[in-house]
Amino acid sequence: MVKLFTDSDLDGIGCGLLAKLAFAEVNISFCSYRNLDERVRQFLEDEQNREAELFITDLAVGEEVEQKLAERFNAGGHVQVIDHHVTALHFNQYPWGWVKPTDEQGKKTCATSLFYDYLIREGKLERNETLDEFVELVRQYDTWEWEETNNTRAKRLNDLLTILGLDEFWDKMSERLAADGPFSLTETEELILDMEEKKIQRYIRMKQKQLVQRWFGDYCVGIVFAERHLSELGNALSKRCPHLDLIAMVNMGTKHIGFRTIHDTVNVAEFAKQFGGGGHPKASGCFVDETTFPLFVVDTFPLTPVYHDAEQNKLNTKDQTEGFFFTNHQGQWFFFHQAEETWMVCQEGKEKRSFLAQEEAERWIKRQFAAGLADDQSVIDYLHQQLSLEKEKIKEEYVHVLQQYKQKTGIPS
Repeated sequence: MVKLFTDSDLDGIGCGLLAKLAFAEVNISFCSYRNLDERVRQFLEDEQNREAELFITDLAVGEEVEQKLAERFNAGGHVQVIDHHVTALHFNQYPWGWVKPTDEQGKKTCATSLFYDYLIREGKLERNETLDEFVELVRQYDTWEWEETNNTRAKRLNDLLTILGLDEFWDKMSERLAADGPFSLTETEELILDMEEKKIQRYIRMKQKQLVQRWFGDYCVGIVFAERHLSELGNALSKRCPHLDLIAMVNMGTKHIGFRTIHDTVNVAEFAKQFGGGGHPKASGCFVDETTFPLFVVDTFPLTPVYHDAEQNKLNTKDQTEGFFFTNHQGQWFFFHQAEETWMVCQEGKEKRSFLAQEEAERWIKRQFAAGLADDQSVIDYLHQQLSLEKEKIKEEYVHVLQQYKQKTGIPS
């Protein structure tokens, strides 16, 4: 009998589907980091499992269970750990560990692609077009390579898993992978996925409005409470808020925190390590526990959301030669203007800081004050309050009004 412990995401399920094809009798447990150790420990303690072939894919056990696996192997039992996370590289010290984040060509791997290579090498599976395509889609999604190659089929495969749930997805994929021919989704599935994509985009827009930020050491971290579409959400928020070093998504239902970044200079796997987690350099996670709950929930709950740049302004724009306004949800106002070769950021007429480039000035104010480009109506209301001018006049003579504002506040033109 073969026993497989694997993750419950697309990559972990991919390993399970391959195992079902490769072995006549296989028992599969879909796990998480939270329950993996306990399930593996129970398996090892049951004498009936002494002769079973044991595989663990896409997940890493803790130190105590790691020692028990070593004891099992040294006693003649079967153990094979296959993973691609850099935080699991220490398993390569064992003859039963195979952890490989990238292949010989420098291509990122996933557990499904590694397990596929293993099963072919061991003569348990024969390579075919259907499996090749399925495994590559899983690999591209899990490594986010699909975004670089614009292979939306990989993302849609994971979206289908989200819609159908594990059991129904398992049944459909089991049947499809056992058949000959190219791997594809049905017309009905494609129609459902089109509808789901619209829902995902609405969800991302809603969560963007709820995003808060705070500092963890040298990292400016965006934090949002979310339970759905975490990979898409984390990636989208990272792109829309590039001033943030990483995004933390707190799922109180599963008691899990996911970390995402788009920056090559930030390693979220290392960031997660301080909280007992791990993962990839750009996608990792940890659990909500007595350490992380105060930091990511209690301390962030009272924070006001990030003020995102207004997108449809006609007056307060970043190319306005007289300057432009940033604000935040705490009612603080900042004025940006260029003086010779320097960009100055002022608050209430007083210079807060100067920068050599506009982008540097914007990044600093966003990181320090969670501020963004103020929308036109807010700017009109602010100038009306500051200068006691009619709002219609502010709109009609906006450039002249800015000059009046600078003169009143002592900002040099």
